[in-house]
Amino acid sequence: MIELLQGGVYLVNGTEMIPESAEAQAAITSKTGKSVTKEEAAQSTIAYGILKEHNTSGNMDKLKIRFDKLTSHDITFVGIIQTARASGLQKFPMPYVLTNCHNSLCAVGGTINEDDHMFGLSCAKKYGGVYVPPHQAVIHQFAREMLAGGGKMILGSDSHTRYGALGTMAMGEGGPELVKQLLNQTYDINMPGVVGVYLKGAPVKGVGPQDVALAIIGAVFKNGFVKNKVMEFVGPGVANLSADFRIGIDVMTTETTCLSSIWKTDDQIKEFYEIHGRKEEFKELNPGQVAYYDGMIVVDLDKVRPMIAMPFHPSNTYTIEELNANLMDILDETEKRALVSLDGAVEFNLKNKVKNGKFMVDQGIIAGCAGGGFENICAAADILKDQFIGADTFTLSVYPASMPVYMELVKNGCAAAIMQSGAIMKTAFCGPCFGAGDTPANNAFSIRHSTRNFPNREGSKLQNGQISSVALMDARSIAATAANKGILTPATDFDGTIGQYKYYFDSKIYANRVFDSKGVANPDEEIHFGPNIKDWPAMGALPENMVLRVVSEIHDPVTTTDELIPSGETSSYRSNPLGLAEFTLSRKDPNYVGLAKEIRAAQEALMAGKCPGESCPELDLKSVFDVISKEFPEFPELVVASYQSKENAVKPRVLGFGSTIFAVKPGDGSAREQAASCQKVLGGWANIANEYATKRYRSNLINWGMLPFLIEEGELPFKNLDYLFIPGIKKAVEEKAAVIKAYVVGEDSLKEFELRLGELTDEERQIILKGCLINYNRV
Repeated sequence: MIELLQGGVYLVNGTEMIPESAEAQAAITSKTGKSVTKEEAAQSTIAYGILKEHNTSGNMDKLKIRFDKLTSHDITFVGIIQTARASGLQKFPMPYVLTNCHNSLCAVGGTINEDDHMFGLSCAKKYGGVYVPPHQAVIHQFAREMLAGGGKMILGSDSHTRYGALGTMAMGEGGPELVKQLLNQTYDINMPGVVGVYLKGAPVKGVGPQDVALAIIGAVFKNGFVKNKVMEFVGPGVANLSADFRIGIDVMTTETTCLSSIWKTDDQIKEFYEIHGRKEEFKELNPGQVAYYDGMIVVDLDKVRPMIAMPFHPSNTYTIEELNANLMDILDETEKRALVSLDGAVEFNLKNKVKNGKFMVDQGIIAGCAGGGFENICAAADILKDQFIGADTFTLSVYPASMPVYMELVKNGCAAAIMQSGAIMKTAFCGPCFGAGDTPANNAFSIRHSTRNFPNREGSKLQNGQISSVALMDARSIAATAANKGILTPATDFDGTIGQYKYYFDSKIYANRVFDSKGVANPDEEIHFGPNIKDWPAMGALPENMVLRVVSEIHDPVTTTDELIPSGETSSYRSNPLGLAEFTLSRKDPNYVGLAKEIRAAQEALMAGKCPGESCPELDLKSVFDVISKEFPEFPELVVASYQSKENAVKPRVLGFGSTIFAVKPGDGSAREQAASCQKVLGGWANIANEYATKRYRSNLINWGMLPFLIEEGELPFKNLDYLFIPGIKKAVEEKAAVIKAYVVGEDSLKEFELRLGELTDEERQIILKGCLINYNRV
């Protein structure tokens, strides 16, 4: 059902693929009557045209992008606005929408969540933004309904910021990248590669957008086929998909690790904009007569079957038929894989879910930006009509993605059909997707039409001995499973009718409740600060020389941002940098926070004019100093000069102390900047990795002044709790050194090894040198 064409591919007239070869140009000329160079064809992609329109650099190899609109939710917007305020924000220079779909439940943390909401409302008034109250819409559904536009670009502080199906190139990044836009700066990237996704055929009954998305993710994630590239959806199969179906595939492109996505548009997308009262936003988008792609993913929609992504990653995919046919073998393989993800911390068993040869599921969830769409829920309702989910352990919850969607489900009877089955209809909320709602019982198995199934993302806690797990499926097969009382069932087994429902958008719901400043700022508005909303602590500039302590060593193939900073109930502390930092790596390495604080104390001693060697006896820094001094006799003078320095805290010092972690491939998943900022406020100065899973995580490190070190694969020259000495680090960053010499501090000697920083823009180097984006803009 999925074929990957490696190397370049030409698309002619939007329908015919010609792999790059010595004969390709002749074939193109014979079909079009003209000669087109590879460079010209590369400029005929939809992606190239949109990027060109938004690039301010004048150089299409080195892009400096200004976006049309911004969007954030209540896990991220407080930190973003606080950062921008510290950097001199006066007014939102472009439409900025603050949605409230993550910290919507206020049962945990006292007034914390609602204080964040009031902060957002007051900032929308003060700086000229848009505020969407809790339960009105999840961030991406509101953006689809009210923000997207053909040929536009939107930047969001959530990794699933994807509106390509509507002709909008959208990107999810960490908060600092939105801060740059708010300060009239740019999003700087090299021109990304563009990979075509050629759709042909049409889905069979019972197959939904999540099935197509999971099939693609399973084919491209592990081999990095689209990593940091733009996925461009083309081909005759696009016309056979509704707008909702396309949206459901598009939102999941984040899980491929691509940079962004864009689709050709047609009358179905035109109708989508008309339904939402924004017909002027439609723009027909097509690749040129001859377009060149850096690779091609060919998807035969006819052959896609209901899919399941087993724990603990969206790329761990099988067809449901395949799983049911090979149950014990696949479950055994999944359990073995889980030993790596869970570090053997808890007992994890899936084979005990097999009863009488059938796999029994404990919970179903249809929710959020992926599952909560109108057509998904209507299809689920048709499958559940006149059925009941039973009175045993199995439960089903359905979260429409917005109140307008919910309203229409009520009007057309689909909500009633779902509730009559015993399922629960809930309001627009992202909780199940990140562990803040519907956490299953210990050892339970949940099937979800949502975006991710990382370890513990559903809300369980390894440190408390808890484990439950999530598999990703389409709403249709979740409904079929629910109708079968929890026996895992593909929707292709459903022999009834799945209807086509007309959608009517009620704009009054938003007009009556959403605050829209229309871009008019009110400088006299006072910002609402709750007691948990804290300013960022002062952060120093990059020192000339550095002593790092390795305080965590992670050898999993991939480390997710959820493992770096857990989601779920910890999100209540997103507005308190130091409070949230207490949870850093808590589900992966509970010792991390204490160890990071220990070495941070050495830096704090310096800043207070004290000798860190004397002030932090538990670290035995004197022995470390003695070893370094053998090969660097000037080192004792560096120490003395550093703690006797009277310079301002944000100015660079001769010597600095801090922590670092090693992870093989960190940063898969969420765009949340807190995965980096929490390390920073605990004294982190660097990450060391073989590679970074996503651009957005690496950007988060840089924007928080942390060094994104790279080290060659193989046996590490250091281990956890080792000290590393990096002399001349400031000079190396300034002079763009390709290789940076570092030393492991042994018992009697130093062991040299090499680090690299990879490509950095001049602005990124300055941010690192200043210590963080706040300092860069403030100093």
